Amino acid sequence: MTKLRLAGLYCRQLIDKMTKEQTKQLRYDSAYIRMASEWSGLSHCERKKVGAIIVKDGMIIADGYNGTPSGFDNCCENTAGETHWYVLHAEANAILKLARSNNSADGATLYITLSPCRDCSKLIHQAGIVRVVYEKEYKDTSGLDFLRSANVQVEQITL
Repeated sequence: MTKLRLAGLYCRQLIDKMTKEQTKQLRYDSAYIRMASEWSGLSHCERKKVGAIIVKDGMIIADGYNGTPSGFDNCCENTAGETHWYVLHAEANAILKLARSNNSADGATLYITLSPCRDCSKLIHQAGIVRVVYEKEYKDTSGLDFLRSANVQVEQITL
């Protein structure tokens, strides 16, 4: 076999391997997004139910959904249907839960059903999360823009 033919065969094997790794990653990403979606069902919010999962080294290290702080009534909206200012976003809840554990978000991936807002994007970056996978896009994309500018990998997956 010629050197050129061997090089071509080697390149094809690399491409096949990359495709397998990408396929495997997509399978895991889809599964974690489905878990985040399931977790969003625990939210008591009426307007929007959002779930988040933080994964590091193949393990779920934190989870969260949008809702009121501990000890508050589980009503997220006022009589006009507006969200109370003190309601915590799903990703903030997951990051805060992580802060109370012995785990670190350095190098982790955040799976979330709705892309993060500006304020949560700062928390995500500061927590050391390096990748965000989301299902639906929030109306204001400045949070995603911030994450990209901070070199956080951002991907959308629709189920």
